[in-house]
Amino acid sequence: MHPSPDQSAHEEITTAFGAYLQAMLDGDTDALDNLLADGCTLTHITGYVQPKDEWLSQMRAGRFLYHGIEEKSVTVEIDGDTARVSGRFVTDATVYGTRANWRLEMTMDYAHEEDTWSVVRSAAETW
Repeated sequence: MHPSPDQSAHEEITTAFGAYLQAMLDGDTDALDNLLADGCTLTHITGYVQPKDEWLSQMRAGRFLYHGIEEKSVTVEIDGDTARVSGRFVTDATVYGTRANWRLEMTMDYAHEEDTWSVVRSAAETW
């Protein structure tokens, strides 16, 4: 028996999201570049909307270092060729030289293009 299209999409998105978190922990900016769509933006807890290329450049410069990500809750909502992953995490990260455990609620919007789910927008706020 084959999985339904929604089950397959859920598995693909869950896998892509897991790869995103792992790439953050590994500091693998090449993998992140592939997982984030061109034109992707990341909205930080400060409200700053950062272009993908700027964030990756700052990661390469050591301004964002991720040491651990503890998942508290995650939901996946699929609507055709778009999806939203949202959840709460405790993220052990060094941001501009300050290391802390950040309680983040993240929302990531995905689009399905050319057989790949890519992040088109990411936003974080504290909880």
